[in-house]
Amino acid sequence: MAAENSTTAPAREFQQHRDVLLAVAYRMLGRVADAEDVVQEAWLRWSAADTTAVRDARGYLVRTTTRLAIDRLRQVQARKETYVGPWLPEPFPTDLASAPVPDGADRVVLAESVSLALLVVLESLSPLERAVFVLREAFGYPYTEIAATLERAEPAVRQLAGRARRHVAERRPRFEVDPAQQRDLTERFLAAATAGDLEGLLAVLAPDAHLVGDAGGKAKAPRRVIESARKVARFLAAIGPKEIPDVRWTFLELNGAPAVLVTSGGRPHTVMSVDVIDGRIRTLYLMANPDKVAHLAP
Repeated sequence: MAAENSTTAPAREFQQHRDVLLAVAYRMLGRVADAEDVVQEAWLRWSAADTTAVRDARGYLVRTTTRLAIDRLRQVQARKETYVGPWLPEPFPTDLASAPVPDGADRVVLAESVSLALLVVLESLSPLERAVFVLREAFGYPYTEIAATLERAEPAVRQLAGRARRHVAERRPRFEVDPAQQRDLTERFLAAATAGDLEGLLAVLAPDAHLVGDAGGKAKAPRRVIESARKVARFLAAIGPKEIPDVRWTFLELNGAPAVLVTSGGRPHTVMSVDVIDGRIRTLYLMANPDKVAHLAP
């Protein structure tokens, strides 16, 4: 990015807030590339503006980024309507244990706000509802500031927030957020899957477990959600790692939770992530779309 190579005061100030801008844009869009494009456009606008007249740089930049993200979200919605198979957000590397928490945000809330389960639900919100939810629930911005960002009256913003919260509450499953437990279950699941161990898979899957695969028609993955523990286990036991040459497994933190990056010949092949409830895996996400995992290359 141009800002990274510059030593000007506006560039340094932009870099100071870049992580927050990327976090907002990703939660709005669910794609790393789209989020980075929005942040780049925010930089171009910031570098062309008279920044000496800006009293609150972070507020100005968050407003700019949010408006750009709303515009981009409206553009990409049509693209998703023609997507082949289930659509999942692009996996996003995180390190929430050491990441600075923005003002007004709680670390647990921040982690949940970037989870795959929540991002899938946010896809069903309107762009304005999603913007209000992200700014209010994830980053703790006051309604007055959100209203100024969206150029809407505060009562209207409160109504948007209420609708978004009700919608999310109705559709978001309450998964356990315990990285140690998720890591343990993921390791046990991985051992059973690689061995084709049907009973081992059933031991870690909830009875109503389901598998969501996202390949976008560009790789092998189920084009429909697989439901029930037995069907998921049979599918996984049947495929195993045998179809992937020179396969390697690496644990890393994605979307605030432990995940597995599967590489083939040193290149990203698939990302596996799980949601856990009552000590078992309720949802298994398989992301095999090469466009969505390429940025995770070692």
